[in-house]
Amino acid sequence: MRKQKRQKFSEIKAGLDDAESLIRKMDLEARSLQPNVKAVLLAKLREYKSDLNNLKSEHKRLASANSNQAARDDLLESGMADAMSVSANQRGRLMMSTERLNESSDRIKESRRTMLETEELGLHGVDDNISKSKKILTNMSRRMSRNKWIISSIIVVLVVAIALILYFKLSK
Repeated sequence: MRKQKRQKFSEIKAGLDDAESLIRKMDLEARSLQPNVKAVLLAKLREYKSDLNNLKSEHKRLASANSNQAARDDLLESGMADAMSVSANQRGRLMMSTERLNESSDRIKESRRTMLETEELGLHGVDDNISKSKKILTNMSRRMSRNKWIISSIIVVLVVAIALILYFKLSK
């Protein structure tokens, strides 16, 4: 159908070109005739030229509209094929991205679960260690207090012994 339209437009264009060359020839012949016949023929030639120009502009308008329509159809046909391949391509990339996102979400959930378990185990371990540390520190402070009393007692006994020794030595 498109080829038929193009062929018809080509035939019309050829006919318009032939008509234009005939009008030029008629113009040359009319100018070579007697003045009284010449004026009438030149007036008719101007009408013919005007009609021919109108036909040319109409042909040009229809040809450009037809070429625009043909170009639009070509674009739509190729665009649809491109759109289908682009759509399939985009769909594939979207599926891959969604899959990667789901895998990342699963990894994040697993990491969060592991972190919570570790924190829970760590807290139990810390609680146990804190209670052991408290017991050890309590025992250490008791021993320090006992050692202070023992050392203080030894110092007092030594001071009393030294005082007694001095008293007996000096009193003789």
